[in-house]
Amino acid sequence: MTRTPPTTVTPVRLWRWRRNPLRRHSDVVEAWVVLVTWILVLVGGVLAGVLAAQATDAAFAARRAQLHQVSAVLTDGAVKTPPASTGYDDGRVWAAVRWTDKDGSVHTGRTKVFPGAPGGSRVTVWTDRAGRVVAAPVTGAAAGLQSALTGVLVAPSAGAAVWAAGWFVRGRLIRRRMAEWDEEWKQIGPRWGNFSGT
Repeated sequence: MTRTPPTTVTPVRLWRWRRNPLRRHSDVVEAWVVLVTWILVLVGGVLAGVLAAQATDAAFAARRAQLHQVSAVLTDGAVKTPPASTGYDDGRVWAAVRWTDKDGSVHTGRTKVFPGAPGGSRVTVWTDRAGRVVAAPVTGAAAGLQSALTGVLVAPSAGAAVWAAGWFVRGRLIRRRMAEWDEEWKQIGPRWGNFSGT
């Protein structure tokens, strides 16, 4: 008695794109959904990242345009020792300052200075259009880095959202195909014995 060697099943790559008698219309639709999903994941993710970086950079530029530097005078000396560090500060302390606008109006506010700065010393502060002391705007390399990081964080998030939408559509197609197979089996199953010769 001779034994036949076991046959190996070779997977057919890209079978949904090739002509074959078992391919259905739903297989072609699913193939297109997968292809379009991956294209949109890549292109959409990159595009969303670039747009987010540009929007962040534009926001920094708009903020810079609304602020201006003024030279102020410390009204009192700054404390010599900073309070206990929280790990998020740069060792500077709050102090009262006074400055005069171009129109002659006097303003006061508080800004951060290095500990021990004597009263009467000059410091540069940033103010908004209402004359309030605000944090310095993000500029130069720091602005570029933050814009780039924003783009890097947004790109995969946008890509993941597109991927999830594509896989949701693909899941609906698979469930529909399974329902079609059930219906066909209900029609063909009872006659299966006739096909096999029994």
